[in-house]
Formats: sequence, C-alpha cells, structure tokens
Amino acid sequence: MSDSQPIASSSASKPVLWSSRFAFIMAAVGSAVGLGNIWKFPYITGENGGGAFVLVYLACIAIIGLPLMMSEVMLGRRGRKSPIGTMEVVAAAEKGSKNWIGVGLMATLAAFIILSFYSVIAGWTMPYIISAVTGDFNDIDAERSGDLFGQLLASPGQLLLWHSIFMGLTVWVSAGGVRHGVERAVTKLMPALFVLLIILVGYASTTGHFGEALGFLFKPDFSALTAESVLIALGHAFFTLSLASGAMMAYGAYLPQKVSIARTAMVVAVMDTGVALLAGLAIFPVVFAHGLAASEGPGLIFVTLPVAFGQMPGGGFFAALFFVLLLFAAWTSSISMLESLVSYLNEKGVSRVKAAIGGGFAAWLLGITTVLSLNLWSDFTPLDSLARFEGKTLFDLYDYLTANIMMPLGALLIALFVGWKMKPEHSQAELGAWHKVWFPIVRYVTPLALLIVFAFNLR
Repeated sequence: MSDSQPIASSSASKPVLWSSRFAFIMAAVGSAVGLGNIWKFPYITGENGGGAFVLVYLACIAIIGLPLMMSEVMLGRRGRKSPIGTMEVVAAAEKGSKNWIGVGLMATLAAFIILSFYSVIAGWTMPYIISAVTGDFNDIDAERSGDLFGQLLASPGQLLLWHSIFMGLTVWVSAGGVRHGVERAVTKLMPALFVLLIILVGYASTTGHFGEALGFLFKPDFSALTAESVLIALGHAFFTLSLASGAMMAYGAYLPQKVSIARTAMVVAVMDTGVALLAGLAIFPVVFAHGLAASEGPGLIFVTLPVAFGQMPGGGFFAALFFVLLLFAAWTSSISMLESLVSYLNEKGVSRVKAAIGGGFAAWLLGITTVLSLNLWSDFTPLDSLARFEGKTLFDLYDYLTANIMMPLGALLIALFVGWKMKPEHSQAELGAWHKVWFPIVRYVTPLALLIVFAFNLR
C-alpha cells in the first residue's frame, strides 16, 4: 500500500477514481486483452514451435511487460492526468526537461493511429457473427472460406459500415465517462468474455484433440525455437499488455491511492496471459481435429477456424460465440485507446461527450484510409522509393510506425525516466516493498531488452 500522494495540480476539482480495485483490474485487463491475445498469440505460437515459445513469452512478460506496466500505472497515479498531462507534471516535479512531455504525446498519438486501423479489423468480427448464425460456415471448405474473407476485404462499403458501427460503440462507452461509461462497460464485458472463453475451451475439449493442444502449448520443443522467435516473443510481451500507448497511464490516473500497484499489475498480467493461453486451448483442438495447420498465420481465425467449426456438430453456434468473444475483446481494448486523447481534451476544457465524439470521429476518418488500403488503394504504396517500405500500403505503414517505432521507443523512454530520472524514493513510496525487485529490472534489464527489440524491428 502506498503512502505517497499524487502531485498537486492546478485544478481544484477532485479527480474521478475507479470505484474499486476490481474495476481497475477489469479495465486494465480489458485494455490488455484484445485481438493480440485471441487472434495474434495463437498463430505466432503456431508459427514458432508451440511450448518453447510460450515459455520464452512468459519470461518476457516478467522481464519487460510487468515492470513497464507497473511503471505506467505508477506515473499515471502520481500525475492524476492524461498521459500528456502526467508526463508534464511528473517531469516538472522530478526537475526534468519539459521534453519528457513528448513521451505522453507519442503514446497518445500511437493509440490514436492504432485505434484508426484496429477499428477496421475489429469490425470484421461482426459479419462473421452473422455468417455463423445464418449457417454460412456449414460444411464450408478452405477455398470457400478464403473467398468469404476475400469478398469482405474487397468491399469498401462493407468494411466502412462495420468500422463505423464499431467506432460508434467505442465512442458511446467513452462518452459516458470513467464511472458510468468505461467502468460500467468493462465490469460487464470482461466477465462475459471469460465465461465465453471457458465455454469454448470446454467445447474444444470434446474434439478428441485437447491433449494434442495441451502438448503443443506446454511441452517445450527448443529445437523449434530460433533467435527470431525469442525476439518475436519479446516484442509481443509488451505489445499485448497495451504498453506505451497511454492506456495504462490513463487508467492509472483513476487508481485509488490505497491500492497496491505491484499486486494489481501482477493480477492483470496473469489474467492477460491466461486469456492468451486459454484462447490457444480453445482454438488448437478445433484446428487439430480437422487436420489443419497451427502455423496458418493471420488467416488462422478468419479462414481456418470457420472451416473447422463448419464441420463440427453445433459448430455454427460455437463459431458465433467465438466471434462475439473476439468482438468483446476488441471493444474493451479500443475504449482504452481512445481514453488517452479524451482525457487530454477533457483537461483542456472540452466536455467528455464532445471529446469522445471528436476523438472518435477523427480516428474514424483516418480509418477510412485503412479500409481503402485493403481494396481500392491496395496498389498505393507511397514509400516504394525506400527499400524497407517497398510494397507497403498505408495500413502496413501505420502498423509498422506504431508497432516497430513509436511503442518500443515510448516504452524505452518510460523505462529510462522511471529508472534514471525519477527519484527512487518517489517510486519506492508508490511501490512499497516491491520496489527493491522492480527497480534494478526496470533500470537495467528492461531498457536493454527494449533496445534489442527496437534494433530487431529496424533491421
């Protein structure tokens, strides 16, 4: 429990706080659990050898993910402002350069860009829910499943419709405020997500291939592990926890002073990792039951799984549940992505409703370029003159900029700030007894790991 007090601000108003530790945990887990857990983690595990990759990933969560999450939540609670405002007041309190505000600016911009294309991808879940309910997956083969996905991507009208609906859902929750919007949504959606996931794991256990999936996920085969696999695990460990996107800093600003940051962050990390592993246990038995490849790549969810569900008794019902699960996970993450910008605009005197609508509308507009990149503008690759970016569409460039540059750089700067610029007695007051474990890791190990990730991404 922390005895420290947040830095006094010029505002006389009392900051809005989560109503309970449970509310913060659900919000933070909701931010962390997204398409990265249920879509990306299973297929990168499949591509990188299974159990050995999972072990390395768990080690990376401990080395890089957890210390950074504790750092961001600590900064947010100490500043009690948006990520931009927090970095401004905390840097001033630590007698640091005003340039540290750039960390908050970069995090907020990264979240905004990610939200713009994340909304488009998350929108894919909605027509898939409809297809599952209407029986489109019944006895579907791989070719027809590929065509179904291809037709969706080729239709700018369809993509724009689902992108608009998903962004509307995100704005609706954000406009309700911290307590009546974000907290109310995540405390209902996250328990529902866990229930759906457990039901799907139970269903997968009836396929006769559950043991094979357990072995694939938890029996290490280090011969299948490469140096690149280790770096992929390292990069995904910090990406999956919504780090360096401002979300944890923004949510940390609403954390009551009496709540232990370290213990709460550990619960969030464990739950986030648990969802990723349970997603693997829900997906791989279904895939193995029909002789399909675990290393299918990004098409695993939207091409391979419909084929598997379509050949199983009750498959349509459980396919619908799966894509509802995916929608919930994406929705809770998108809410957190918008929060950095909304909280900043709110600080500048814009009402919560106008900030949510304005921020969401701007992200929606930028998202239209992602919609078009998947079809009408698929040949528009503006940076072909640079070998590294040859053939990359606008969508590819947004993804590269945020995942390979902005987020790793932001995470590195956060680690350097809390490890080297922030007074140890201030971080110790926030973290208590856990400080002696956290401090040497975040000061030496985490920056080194992030430098490796950064160098790998830019190679």
